[in-house]
Amino acid sequence: MWSKERHQRILSMLEANGQVSANDVAELLGVSRETVRRDLVDLERDGRVDRVHGGAVLPQPRGEEPFQKRMGEQIRAKRDIARKAASLLRPGQSILVDAGTTTSIFAQELAKLSGIMVITNSIDIATTIQGAGADIELLLLGGRVVSDVPATLGELTLAEIRRFNVDMAFIAPVALHPEKGAFSFDLQEAEIASAMVEQAGETVILVDHTKLGETSRVLSCEASKIDTLVTDKNAPPDALQPFRETDMRIIA
Repeated sequence: MWSKERHQRILSMLEANGQVSANDVAELLGVSRETVRRDLVDLERDGRVDRVHGGAVLPQPRGEEPFQKRMGEQIRAKRDIARKAASLLRPGQSILVDAGTTTSIFAQELAKLSGIMVITNSIDIATTIQGAGADIELLLLGGRVVSDVPATLGELTLAEIRRFNVDMAFIAPVALHPEKGAFSFDLQEAEIASAMVEQAGETVILVDHTKLGETSRVLSCEASKIDTLVTDKNAPPDALQPFRETDMRIIA
């Protein structure tokens, strides 16, 4: 039995029971306890299990890292994504952009453009574009500022989004699954992304390679509603393959 198949069997047992013992797994799969130990080490390294004495359990949900800390993660990948995403735009187009660390870097590339309309709930994005003196029609959506993310959220923001019909929505989720879609960690952020998608003619998802094939707490956009996936050049071919089998346009 190949390791990939063993890993899937172990995960299935965990999903059914919440925990497994190394002895039970070894007996069920007909392999040595040392083989099971190596499998559990591999699964823990990938963040799919937590090892405990004698076996493993499903990992406990972890809170999202603070916004400013996330800004410094995968910075080269995010810059690569930002340049590619900006190249999709033409003068005269209007776009909605949600708040996130990747879209904050995307704003630096937007500020180099002219003749477009940018509508966003991100204070960070609005400040970047305004500070650059760009020839861009810029609208900052109103609403409440209620988290460490510098952005407006809530019913007022949602109501304002629904007033617009734009060419494209640029969304930066925390996870993207080829079948399930794009995910947010926070419910209010997911609602903003969902509303933006509904008001756009085309949906563009911006995610670095670490988020591909993953899920999180709240679905923000179904996979069928995603037109274009923009990721970085370090995205592994095997991670991209499931997305290539969908109707999404892939820019990597």
